[in-house]
Amino acid sequence: MTDDTTLVKRSRYAVAAVFCVHGSVTGSFATRVPWIQEHAGVSAGQLGLALAFPAIGAALMMPLAARITHRFGTRTALRGLLALWTLALILPSLAPGLLTLCAALLIYGGTAGMADVAMNALGIEVEHRLKKSIMSGLHGMWSAGALLGSAVGTVAAHANLSAQVHHLIAAVVLTVVGAAVCQFVLNIHPEEDEEPPARFALPPKSALLIGAVGFCAVFAEGASLDWSAVYLRDVLDSSAGVAAGATTGFALTMAIARITGDAVVDRFGAVRTVRASGVIAMLGGLLVVVAPNAVAAMIGFGLIGVGIAVVVPLAFAAAGHTGANASQAIAGVATITYASGLVAPSIIGGIAQASSLTISFIVVTALAAGLAVFARVLATKTEAGELQR
Repeated sequence: MTDDTTLVKRSRYAVAAVFCVHGSVTGSFATRVPWIQEHAGVSAGQLGLALAFPAIGAALMMPLAARITHRFGTRTALRGLLALWTLALILPSLAPGLLTLCAALLIYGGTAGMADVAMNALGIEVEHRLKKSIMSGLHGMWSAGALLGSAVGTVAAHANLSAQVHHLIAAVVLTVVGAAVCQFVLNIHPEEDEEPPARFALPPKSALLIGAVGFCAVFAEGASLDWSAVYLRDVLDSSAGVAAGATTGFALTMAIARITGDAVVDRFGAVRTVRASGVIAMLGGLLVVVAPNAVAAMIGFGLIGVGIAVVVPLAFAAAGHTGANASQAIAGVATITYASGLVAPSIIGGIAQASSLTISFIVVTALAAGLAVFARVLATKTEAGELQR
């Protein structure tokens, strides 16, 4: 028993490192998008089109993760899928034009999605064996990795290092680190008589309901990340430096809240945590809408970040505990949340064009309120029983 406990605890830290590696790839890519745009010679509109392809690739490929994990076991599958993702970082910077950039980003997103499903499924298995919440902390490590990758990318950009060289170095380093830490994750194989999951299958109904809650959170996240700086600049006439601080502050509050969120979930349960989180995010959205100055708006965006931070980790955890195939349910939730992250910035922009950016964040506030209303779909089996009594 002691040996099993030690293995599970070791796997927890290894999976946390995997999340950090995964986030570092995203951060490394995001900081070099301007360089990639210039190298590929695409316009802003064409870049926007190309940046839709990672979500398309992820949605298409995520259902395959369950099949791969069933075939090779959790350790080998995660090692391979993570390596594909880290090495895919090299591709976008090599693209000489729009078509090749779209193709590169399709592969980039597809490998990201498969690795995402595999690591979340394994994280949920470790959480189940530890009998305590760890998913929020794991997603906090993803955020920390994204910040780390962004920091290194910023340094590389200031040093005028080409994205091709930067991403080649980053891909090699992250692939080696990823392969090393995957050695310590749980190595789970299916039972001999267990049927392999379908290559492509619709997610169970329970995953759709859970995904809808995740949609609300990721919509607020995408809107805040992409539009917070613009909001401060255009609505509150803030300087560029102050406006950029809103985005940084939002990302930091999310990372901190995720890293510390597991203790809150263990203390109060998933449902009460998400209900409180929805109220906090709603209050943050209201503060943004009525903010008389930049400081108030930045506090509002920070509250949105705190409020939505634990929702997606808990959505993945709830999907993994539905009783259906964990990877398939997670893939369904992930597809919905990826779609939300894809459409949120454009919807916010469309509403702003038709009315105002303030009206756009009234919509964000309403979706945040939905978290509090529909939190019960994220209930664990224990909580579900308590809610029925």
